[in-house]
Amino acid sequence: MHSYKIFIVEDDLWYGEILEYQLSLNPDYEVSRFTTGKECLANMHKHPDLITIDFSLPDYTGDVLFEKIRRVNDSVPVIMISGQEDIVVAVKMLKLGVTDYLVKDENTKEILWNSVIKVRETSKLKKEVAGLREELGQKFSFDKSIKGQSPALNRIFALMEKASKTNINVSVTGETGTGKEVVAKAIHYNSERKRKPFVGVNMAAIPRELIESELFGHEKGAFTGAVSRKEGKFEEANGGTIFLDEIAELDLSLQSKILRVLQEREIIRVGGNEKVKLDVRLIIATHKNLGEEVKKGNFREDLYYRIIGLPIELPPLRERGSDVLILAKHFADEFCRENKLASIAIAGDAKEKLMRYNYPGNVRELKAIIDLAVVMSNGQEIISDDISYGSSANDENFINEEKTLRQYTCFIVKHFLKKYDNDVLLVADKLDIGKSTIYKMIQQKEIVI
Repeated sequence: MHSYKIFIVEDDLWYGEILEYQLSLNPDYEVSRFTTGKECLANMHKHPDLITIDFSLPDYTGDVLFEKIRRVNDSVPVIMISGQEDIVVAVKMLKLGVTDYLVKDENTKEILWNSVIKVRETSKLKKEVAGLREELGQKFSFDKSIKGQSPALNRIFALMEKASKTNINVSVTGETGTGKEVVAKAIHYNSERKRKPFVGVNMAAIPRELIESELFGHEKGAFTGAVSRKEGKFEEANGGTIFLDEIAELDLSLQSKILRVLQEREIIRVGGNEKVKLDVRLIIATHKNLGEEVKKGNFREDLYYRIIGLPIELPPLRERGSDVLILAKHFADEFCRENKLASIAIAGDAKEKLMRYNYPGNVRELKAIIDLAVVMSNGQEIISDDISYGSSANDENFINEEKTLRQYTCFIVKHFLKKYDNDVLLVADKLDIGKSTIYKMIQQKEIVI
């Protein structure tokens, strides 16, 4: 078991021995005592878990030594001990970042004992949280969080990697069910902010009268029912990432307040006056075209340019070709694992049926289809009859769109080009048309690949 290393920096030999004896009563503590700040700094390579400092040392004052320690190790907890009960000094040191400030008296050794216990428990919790976030980072690595190998998805991976290396705002767009929140989490957990919070907010799910309080928090008594102060989502995300899903649903009055927060980098809780500084990374998502919403007057143009940042448009599942089968197997394995079932295969006729469907509900719909198919199967493999679709079959939706014959032709050709990774010769053979017809569509920009 790792011993808990404590440095005591105290020039009063008698008092230092008392503190050392008291803390050494715990066999888990490895206590080292120094009489000067220089001795402490010379031993920082031993990586102490906690340092106690006498404020008045012969070579450094407590604030100076604390700053020097921070340059070597900016995370080690420091408890300041002073012979003077000076409130101004105590406040100054706590603002600088010391973990605790104790005044020397007959109870100091007992107070220090309890303070060390609290510091150790807090450090343990922080390490556990860091470990969990590290696991989340691994879970949300690009290839683990988003399944597929299609060229369309590889382009998304490239954009996500660029986004994770900076703090630029990101706007994720795409049809419902394409995985916008998964992309947002993957960017966060692969960025420098991964050890800080990821806070997601679905703007469409919060009642209009509560959304301001939900985002910015409120003070006690700000309105009926506000019995205590509450931090908002922006405060919760401080240091990390806030993900505003379905941002197009915000009414214009709230849009102006969001804009002010992004410009000023601070919020004021509802019913309060205190300004709270923010350091948050913004990722937004919507299934709507924000540019069109601006033209319609439903979305502020100045906010649009503030939040658009790096745009990532997720392709619908119908344009991801064989990713459908990769995802289907992944969902089948996941469902079996969660329900303690044996692994199941997907038969050839089932694969063909899966590839023919249009998936208006995208990845989310595919998961529901596969979960049901596993339940309906014989437990060994999923066959075609185990797969059932809802009433919105793709052929019916397709014909009801009332396109021109040329538009239908272009749509079909584009669909098969996506499905077969832009292999013109293969698509011409599948559709029984001349390859020159497809090349002409591409040349005339009726199809963009």
